[in-house]
Amino acid sequence: MKYSLRWLFCLGLASIVPLASMAQDYDSAGKLGSTLEDFFSAAVEFSPTLSIAEEGLNIGSARRRAANGRLLPQVSARASVSDNRSQAQGLNRQTFDGERFSVQLTQTLFNWQAFAARSQAYLIEDQLEAEYYGELANLLTEVAEKYFNVLQSEDALESIVSELEAVSNQLDQIQSLYDRQLARVTDLYQVQASLAAVEAQQLQLQVQLALSREALFSVSGLTAGELSGLRENADIPPLENSISFWVSQAKKNNHQIKAQKFAVSAANKRIDERRGAYMPQVNFIVQRQDSNLGFENRLINQTETTYLGLDLSIPIYAGGSNRAGISEAASQHRIAESQLRQIELQASERVRSAYLQVQSAETLIQAAQKLVDSTTLSSTAMQRGFELGAVTSVDVLNALRDQFRSERDLQQVRYEHVKYILLLKRETGLLTADDMLEVSGWLEAPVN
Repeated sequence: MKYSLRWLFCLGLASIVPLASMAQDYDSAGKLGSTLEDFFSAAVEFSPTLSIAEEGLNIGSARRRAANGRLLPQVSARASVSDNRSQAQGLNRQTFDGERFSVQLTQTLFNWQAFAARSQAYLIEDQLEAEYYGELANLLTEVAEKYFNVLQSEDALESIVSELEAVSNQLDQIQSLYDRQLARVTDLYQVQASLAAVEAQQLQLQVQLALSREALFSVSGLTAGELSGLRENADIPPLENSISFWVSQAKKNNHQIKAQKFAVSAANKRIDERRGAYMPQVNFIVQRQDSNLGFENRLINQTETTYLGLDLSIPIYAGGSNRAGISEAASQHRIAESQLRQIELQASERVRSAYLQVQSAETLIQAAQKLVDSTTLSSTAMQRGFELGAVTSVDVLNALRDQFRSERDLQQVRYEHVKYILLLKRETGLLTADDMLEVSGWLEAPVN
């Protein structure tokens, strides 16, 4: 396992996540979070999926150490003490204490199965490490996505409140005119219906906000407080390089692809391990024994015996089980190769989709901003025209609806832009702690 890479990533994450909060036994129920860093910190400790991946990595590390240990010298000691009674025909009974002490060292010189198993254990550990970082990247992007979903819901609700206030003011104007018999009752009904529609939409957005906050809590264990919002002038860099570049980066760096490549190599080593059953095994043995017992526990003079030797074992016939094992390992290797191809195709599709979404968002932001400017100007003009009697109340209501809808559309596409950028970097395996710091820099604390 590449411990240096793991610790470097953790050190990078530490710039986002306070070490004190990472070290404690995190029980975040009832705690409030406000910044993106708060939720990252809580999610890393809270996520059961990440904990499972981490324990899987620990298991892989333990198995790698075990595979190494089987090729290191094996030392064993034995001791026996016995009470013996012996009587030969025509002789007196002999009673004596028997003692036998031995120490043995065994060193593997050649064991193809053990060598292949060790290589396989290293590859599986690398696979589990890649899966762990994949789960970590998934978790961070999921937290960011749910965080921005809450912000989007809050902004939409704030917008609908402003729209409700504007429509209410329009209703007051129409009601005043109607009371003075300067407006038709149909105009009054039209504004009342529009107000009811906005109130219904407000209820829907309140439910959506509650669901978004609950989703953020479910992934982090923190309750959303006053969140830091996306700056109006956030300097989000434009997307660089072609789609082919990002696809090629995914093939090299995507954590799922890297993990499956290690799985393919491990499956290939498994074939070597099975083939090793046909090969001889050679062990070097050193033994030292002290004993006063001979053949069939006969009493002899105290002896000290030192033994040096080579133990050679040659397999001859195992009933076809070795051939079956090789066939099974070969099929598992082919399955792993097909799974790698499938993962590569799926990752390529997700990267292409995310790339196009980022490009689309960059264009849509500009168009949505122009639409906001246009509808705001139109709404102001309609309001002025209504005061002068040049337009109807329906025109004013339509203009207000278009203005606030365009504002919400702009907010939505701005948040989606950030989410797609993170998704693209995650799928290409390029998401780092620096990226998370950069995203945090696009946010600002709420103004009290």
